[in-house]
Amino acid sequence: MKNKLRIGVLMGGLSIEREVSFSSGRTVCDHLDPELYEVIPVFQTSENRLFILPWRFLHRGKISDFEERLAGEAEEIKWDALKNRIDFMFLAQHGRYAEDGAVQGFLEVLGIPYLGSKILGSALGMDKILQKKFLKGQGITVARDIVISPHELASYEDNQEKLFAHLEKNNLSFPLVIKPAQEGSSFGISVVFKQDDLLAALQKASAITPGLTQSILVEERIEGMEFTCVIMVDPITKSPFFFPLTEILYEPGFYLHGYEQKYMPGRSIKFTPARCNDDATSTIYKTCLQVMKALNFSTLGRIDGFLKADGSVVIIDPNTLSGLAPSGFLFTQAAQIGMSHTDVINYLIKNELKGYGMYQDLSNEISTTQTQSKKIKIGVLLGGPSNEKETSLNSGRNICYKLSPQKYEVLPLFVDAKTELYLLNQQLLVLNATAEIEHKLDRSTNINWHDLPQLVDFVFIGLHGGPGENGAIQGTLEMLGIPYNGPGIAASALCMDKYKLNNFLRTQGFDVPDSLLVSKHEWLIDSNTVTEKCIAQLSLPVIVKPHDDGCSVMVQKAKNKAELITAINTVFAQDKDHVMVEECIIGTELTVGVIGNENPQALPPSQVFSSGDILSMEEKFLPGAGENQTPALLPQDVIARIQKTMEPVFKAAGCTGYSRIDCFYQTATQSKTGKERIITLEINTLPGLTPATCIFHQAAEVGIKPMDFIDLLVTLGFERHKKIQQNIIEVPNKHSIEVIEYTSP
Repeated sequence: MKNKLRIGVLMGGLSIEREVSFSSGRTVCDHLDPELYEVIPVFQTSENRLFILPWRFLHRGKISDFEERLAGEAEEIKWDALKNRIDFMFLAQHGRYAEDGAVQGFLEVLGIPYLGSKILGSALGMDKILQKKFLKGQGITVARDIVISPHELASYEDNQEKLFAHLEKNNLSFPLVIKPAQEGSSFGISVVFKQDDLLAALQKASAITPGLTQSILVEERIEGMEFTCVIMVDPITKSPFFFPLTEILYEPGFYLHGYEQKYMPGRSIKFTPARCNDDATSTIYKTCLQVMKALNFSTLGRIDGFLKADGSVVIIDPNTLSGLAPSGFLFTQAAQIGMSHTDVINYLIKNELKGYGMYQDLSNEISTTQTQSKKIKIGVLLGGPSNEKETSLNSGRNICYKLSPQKYEVLPLFVDAKTELYLLNQQLLVLNATAEIEHKLDRSTNINWHDLPQLVDFVFIGLHGGPGENGAIQGTLEMLGIPYNGPGIAASALCMDKYKLNNFLRTQGFDVPDSLLVSKHEWLIDSNTVTEKCIAQLSLPVIVKPHDDGCSVMVQKAKNKAELITAINTVFAQDKDHVMVEECIIGTELTVGVIGNENPQALPPSQVFSSGDILSMEEKFLPGAGENQTPALLPQDVIARIQKTMEPVFKAAGCTGYSRIDCFYQTATQSKTGKERIITLEINTLPGLTPATCIFHQAAEVGIKPMDFIDLLVTLGFERHKKIQQNIIEVPNKHSIEVIEYTSP
């Protein structure tokens, strides 16, 4: 008899939706086919401890019924050990840390296949502010809104007339829908009909998660038929499968489909299929599929919206995972086409396994208190599995050396080709190549990711490319509650996808190069047609590069058709599924460091000089090679305009801490528009910190030495996490962005 596939079902969790998650997890466990799978319930406590849940606890009414007994009666397990216990993770969690890319990133680091959208899609699905920008950029209608930050809310408490004026200026009138910017499952959402109730609703939404204040969306209230549309997408063919629509009615006396209406038996009023004609249904399906594509959703999406009287569709809440309570939308809709709960769950798993190439297998809370005199423990991640691992080794080693020994205790942590962690001694740290380290590594020095909170107070990510910059490591650290340097999950995942980032920045009003994304599938079918399309739309010469790699990896300039074909084939030969073909920009090539959190400031730009068509890795990172001038050899007023442009680019992408933005400056003569342009190429969320990197040069121009710059990045990382770390370590704010001495544009 062949071994069964081991399915872990992750439930509970760190969010305010943990009880809903427990219910979902129980449903999944109840209906997984025992002939195909070995079911392993995995329960995450609110203190971030992980247990293999005894089945006797699985059917309790709520978590508090058994949580106190877990330590004595359940098997506690480390995250890293999961890969030895399960083959696939069915995500039955909801909300923060579960649908925002955190757990997705961690599972990718651990090498565990999982259900649902990947890092970027998950992050966009949870971040309602960024999500709406993406949707509007693709021409998808969403509710009109304004965003109120916690800082603005505090000022409105003393001046409500200012708040009402803000609403009036943006043509928003009562009734209004109030919702938190990063929550799910109707938590904190309310409908407000009069001014007297508005402030209380805003305060409730902002503080709905204990210990955290968040931004709030104030939206118009849409009139029409509220619907929920569930779509599955085949991971191979990308063809969608639409479940019958559900029409939602409000319970008498209520003005939204809230938490109780969703989960209390008998409280929900729904019609499945929805009571609309075929044309309206077709319009909804088409729009919801566009939403999934725009937000990078995969496998499953539950899209909520309204069908208005004029036949138009307004999207209000895309979700990457659907609640799996026994009477939830997914099961209700599936029942209409004869699918049982078991059918649906098994179909989801089989569909996802196809994408991982595993379908054939079916047939065959640490809190730390420190005084200021006690050193802060910092783990520095270096190496990694990406094409940039050697640069990362150089960066990480330099970071280790430049972290103040008076202030920090440094643990060099080597990330090997399997994304496993090893503590390095100084003998290994000084080696010149990752292959040398791998060869000489003492495997007994392995450290579980799960155990990092016990070992470090902060993680400095010295990785480049791959999981270090695509949101996976960021998700891992968010899940573990460890502060870190640089941007968070969503910005990391977005900026790693150069094609998606450029299209997004274009919708936000920034100049970016024109580009095309070529899939390997279409290239293999008809490469000549694809080549002619690239030439016709972009004109030669063009730049060819992977859309999801970094730092000059496989970047080529094609001056004619033959070179274009060769360049595209070169990228596909490196196991890439897509190639980005981009307009070749003529102008002054620049790279601009930006530092800060809420009030980022651009450093003086560096002008890049290349000996060939493309700046090489050596010119970027090899001491003594390459040339850049800092500040750039441009008039001061032009430099000021460049800095003034890069700061909002940084903010638009959701970056925090620091990043390095590559761009071109074109004079009116050089520009195809006949006007001066500043064209953003890409954002490097974890720029190289090697001894030769230009960001140190830029920082030095405003009086920040390399050691102080590294110290500043740690300070910014702690600052960013204060809102989500209840027991954050207090560190002296040695540097403040506001005191950098240069003329801000």
